[in-house]
Amino acid sequence: MAKDIFGQALYDAYKGRQAAKLFIHNKYGPKEEMPLDVYFRTEAEMPDLEVLALSHCRGRILDIGAGAGSHALFLQQKGADVTAMDISPLAVQLMQERGVKQAFVQDIFSYTEEKYDTLLLLMNGIGLCGNIQQLRVFLQHAKQLLNHGGQLLFDSSDIAYLYEGAPPAGNYYGEVWYQYAYKGQKTDWFQWLYVDADTLIQIAAEEGWAIEILDEDDTDGYLARLMPLD
Repeated sequence: MAKDIFGQALYDAYKGRQAAKLFIHNKYGPKEEMPLDVYFRTEAEMPDLEVLALSHCRGRILDIGAGAGSHALFLQQKGADVTAMDISPLAVQLMQERGVKQAFVQDIFSYTEEKYDTLLLLMNGIGLCGNIQQLRVFLQHAKQLLNHGGQLLFDSSDIAYLYEGAPPAGNYYGEVWYQYAYKGQKTDWFQWLYVDADTLIQIAAEEGWAIEILDEDDTDGYLARLMPLD
C-alpha cells in the first residue's frame, strides 16, 4: 500500500482530530467501518487471547505489525525488552509519541538485522502474509529471526462462516481482499489471510515447526505458538 491511509487514520484518532470514519471494502460483502478504538485498548479491554499471548512472551520480543503500539506498551510497562515494527511510518511515529521506546518502520519480509526470542503478531497480524504460499515464505523467514529456542506467537480465526457453509472454490477461502478508504482516499486492493487452525497445523508441520494451540475462543479464533524444529 503506497498511501499510508491506515496510519493516517490511527494518527488522527490519537490526536483527537478524526473527523472521518475508516472504512474497509472487501470482495465478499458490503463495506464495513473499521473501529479505531480497538487499537488503543488497555489490558482490561483486550480479548483473553491477546492477554494470554502477552503472558507467554519472553526474552527479546519483536511485535510485528504493532499498529498503535498497545501491546508493545503493555510489555514495556512489565519490564520486557520489546521492539515494535510496522510498515506504516505514521503508526511508528504514533507509537513513539505514545512512549514506545523501540519502534521502527520495516517490512518484516525484508528484515534480517536482529534475532529475537519471541516474534509476536496479534489482532490477526499473521494476515499480513496475504495468502497460504506467502505464509510458508514467512515461516521460513521467521526461523532466521529467532534465537535458539525461540517462539512465534499469533492469533487467527476460521472465517468459513462468512460464506454460509459454502466457501468459494479455487483459492483458500481465508485469503481475502481488502481496501481501506479514509477521507476520500483509497488504498490499492491488498490480500489478507485468515488461517483456520487445522490448515495451520498442517502447514506448520510441512515447514518444520512444532505447533501448540494455546487457546480458542467462541468466535472461531485461536492462539498458536510455533517453535522451529530445526
